Parts: sequence; C-alpha cells; structure tokens
Amino acid sequence: MQFSKSTDYALHALIHLAQVEGRNNIGVKELSAILSVSESYLSKIMSKLRKEGIVRAVSGVKGGYELAKTAEEITFLEVIQAIEGRQQMFECSNLNSKQHQLLAELHHIEAKVADRGECLVKKVMDGAEQHLHQYLREHTIQFILDQATKRCNYSINKK
Repeated sequence: MQFSKSTDYALHALIHLAQVEGRNNIGVKELSAILSVSESYLSKIMSKLRKEGIVRAVSGVKGGYELAKTAEEITFLEVIQAIEGRQQMFECSNLNSKQHQLLAELHHIEAKVADRGECLVKKVMDGAEQHLHQYLREHTIQFILDQATKRCNYSINKK
C-alpha cells in the first residue's frame, strides 16, 4: 500500500499552514514554492481539502488558504480520505471460489458458513485497515508540530 504524492503534499501544506496560523494566510504561489510543486497541482489538492472543510480559502489581494480547524482537530485519516477517497483498501477477489467451500469442509464447518459470502482473508485485511484508521485518527497535524518542537528543544539543549 502506498499513498499518493498528493497526500504527501497535502499533509506538508497543512503543517506549514499550521505553523503560520493566526498570523496570515498563504497563497498557492508561495505554498507551491515552499513545497516545490506546481501551482496547478497544489491548487487541486487545496481544493479537495477545502471541500472537506479542512482549509478555508481567503479572497482578495492578500488571499490564500488558512486552516478551517485547529491543527489539533485535523487528523491524518481525514486528510488521507480527503485526498485518496474513502474506499476500502481490500476487496476479496475469490469470494465465490471453491477455496472458501474447501476451507469450510476441511475444518468441518457447515457449507452454509462458506456460502454466506464471508471471506476469511477479507476479515483479516479489514481488521488491519481498522487498526490503521485508528492510528491515523489518533495523529494530528498538531502532533507533528509538537514533535518538531521537541526535536528543536532537544537540539538546542544538547549544544
């Protein structure tokens, strides 16, 4: 599993917006220069984040983007879902295969269990996805800012 570059840019853009939060908003031109990505590509990403209520567009000469929520409220999961979509990561391709019936027979499970459309592989993969979602839900943009602050303080104190 690999997330797209769009997710990478979205997360880094949000971290940068969080760093300047309250001072001013940032235009796409400036943000794209900071992230080394084209303005048009970043505009599409920011548009998705805006539609999901993660950022807010500010109009005018000094317009740009700002966070629509606090950095503490923006989870990695919601950013990933805004960019990647909300589809399930795994779909069982062998749901109607004889393999499920053979497994049921091998373990003396009633054929009805195998026939009810339950893929044992999918159950494992769904469990892994739930754990991943929980982990991503627990980590926010603020978490990254806090980690960066800790590292800076450690480096300063170490000198």
